[in-house]
Amino acid sequence: MRLGFIRLAFATTMIGVLGSMSLSAQGAPQQPPTGTNNGVQVAVPQGSTADQAQEAARQNRQQAARNRLANQPAPRDANGHIVLGNTASLKGVWIGGNLGFCNGNAVAGPASLNPGAAQQGGRAAGAAAPGRAGGFGRGAAGPCTPIPYMAWTRAVSDDRRRMQLEPHTRCKPSGGPRQWLTPYGAEFLELPEAKVAYIFDIGGPHTYRTIYMDGRQHPANVTPSFYGHSIGSWEGDTLVVDTVGFNDRSWLRVFPHTEMLHVTQRLRRPDLGHIEKEITIEDPGTFRKPWQVRDTWELAPGEEIAEYICHENERDVPHLK
Repeated sequence: MRLGFIRLAFATTMIGVLGSMSLSAQGAPQQPPTGTNNGVQVAVPQGSTADQAQEAARQNRQQAARNRLANQPAPRDANGHIVLGNTASLKGVWIGGNLGFCNGNAVAGPASLNPGAAQQGGRAAGAAAPGRAGGFGRGAAGPCTPIPYMAWTRAVSDDRRRMQLEPHTRCKPSGGPRQWLTPYGAEFLELPEAKVAYIFDIGGPHTYRTIYMDGRQHPANVTPSFYGHSIGSWEGDTLVVDTVGFNDRSWLRVFPHTEMLHVTQRLRRPDLGHIEKEITIEDPGTFRKPWQVRDTWELAPGEEIAEYICHENERDVPHLK
């Protein structure tokens, strides 16, 4: 009886101590991680020094492999048709570059809480100076395209640079040119017999976009969607993809757009390791006039589409900034 009373007293005491510790932890001010946190970003473990060195070495090997493809001719099929996707002898995924738009925002993006992001192919939202390329992804900053903002467009874009809640970070598809800037690249697949092509984005929602190549036109009434309705045709060695019917729920990086968005993409493969893209963006509800950006993708040879389950297998941390 006495032993039971002692056990009960001890258990009661421990519950009280643990409860006090829990309340103290909840009520005590927490030390913020290094960097500026605007209530959106969280500190991210970077792994050991050895892990970071191993990752850097892997990326250097990948870049060397990409460089070896630069001077080799673009692949063609038996009919002499340019192949934008994989071939029987070379597999890989396309890694997006820098969209080359000017950093014309009135505010700077928040400081990244992920110090390793700059070494993993990402670019902080506020990294580019005015007059320099402020796109996202790989590629050196250079002369850029001024964005013909409306007053409300600039205000919304400035706000998005501050709060950084891009739909892609919540596993929503990225429409328009943003699709090719998803983490881990994208894969292009054309099926000439079926007269259709697909773009599979890898990191994020793991979805695909359909490009109809059978000569059809856009429907008179398109149900708005994240990827819109795309039709494609070849003009010599250039694939022209015309897309309308976007909903307004995705971001063009930090820029808003309306359902009037119209995107035209011209793709050409000048060599084995690159695809060059010219993008024309029209949206009379958002921009004062149409504008263009250019981008170059690199082939990551040997890379394959990996399983990517949003949140469960989340590896997009370097791009949350």
